[in-house]
Amino acid sequence: MKISKKSKSIIIKSFLFASLILLWEVYAIRLNNPLMFPTFNETIKGFFTVIQNGELVSRILSSLKVQIMGYVIGGFLALILTIFAISTRFGAYLLELLTAVFNPLPPIALLPLALLWFGLGYGSIVFVIVHAVVWPISINIYSGFQGVSNTLKMVSKNYELSTFEYIFKIAIPAAFPSILTGLRVGWAFSWRTLIASELVFGVSSGNGGIGWFIYEKKNQLDINLVFAGLLTIILIGIITDVIFEYIEKRTVVKWGMKTK
Repeated sequence: MKISKKSKSIIIKSFLFASLILLWEVYAIRLNNPLMFPTFNETIKGFFTVIQNGELVSRILSSLKVQIMGYVIGGFLALILTIFAISTRFGAYLLELLTAVFNPLPPIALLPLALLWFGLGYGSIVFVIVHAVVWPISINIYSGFQGVSNTLKMVSKNYELSTFEYIFKIAIPAAFPSILTGLRVGWAFSWRTLIASELVFGVSSGNGGIGWFIYEKKNQLDINLVFAGLLTIILIGIITDVIFEYIEKRTVVKWGMKTK
């Protein structure tokens, strides 16, 4: 019986995942120090305990609420900047200058200023998430627009399409692989920035996110719950990655713009 490529990939990844869990368990048992490195079994027990009592669920929802807010705002600003950039020469110069200046700047480095400008609340974290999102998305969208073939540009001229008709009817569909890559990278950057910000300052009105959950449990020496928080971050990252892969298969792969 011939095993398909997809089934083989699932089997190999499952084997590697099981091997990592086994190494984790063996190392933790040999170390025998739960305050340094709890076993996988203790971590899973702690994970289900905080899931059942609702503590971790409320922290997850709190984090996702802030992240989605910053992600949507950053994505919208990136779209405006890139549309302006392909519409005018001045817009292109402006986008290139802004990305050159601000893209190398770590978002977390802006948190002290954000706290001064927006105070002790979600606004500060949303601000640094927007900074983390807008530049990688802008770069990828603009790169996708720049990669639109001259043939398609000539078609738009032959049909006498306006700038906005060209953008929405030709440029965006043609550049969709780059746009999707930018959205994927932007999401990953926003997620990392959110967790880092919450670890530094992540509580507002008595309700913090996953990063603050990890910080609290570290102070309370519930190290198995610290690992449970880290495991939650990984699981959410995997879930969002699967969602983006599904979107990619239903769009750019289905359209023949990319092979899998």
